[in-house]
Amino acid sequence: VQLQASGGGLVQAGGSLRLSCLASGRTSSRYDMGWFRQAPGKEREFVAAISWSGGNTLYADSVKGRFTISRDYAKNTVYLRMNSLKPEDSAVYYCAADGGMVLTRIPKAFDYWGRGTQVTVSS
Repeated sequence: VQLQASGGGLVQAGGSLRLSCLASGRTSSRYDMGWFRQAPGKEREFVAAISWSGGNTLYADSVKGRFTISRDYAKNTVYLRMNSLKPEDSAVYYCAADGGMVLTRIPKAFDYWGRGTQVTVSS
């Protein structure tokens, strides 16, 4: 599975962005999808995940209520809608695919990773 993230950019605090992750390759398989982020000097951290069915979602406490993860099967795309952005949301955002059985927030459980897209939130 190949993953390509896009949609990052520079936005003012309080603004919104929508990230997209296009999957190609073995997209017929059932993958949970996740978004992670990494700021300079910090470890990669979980942001959100959605089950292959779309019926279950997980969010980091820091983004709950502001971010929404969704997926469009027809377009093989997963989205991360980010509202009320804060400067501390600035990071490189990565999408990932997990072929496991249980929706998880653990990075090591994800099998495939895309290149990141930079999100910068100015104060």
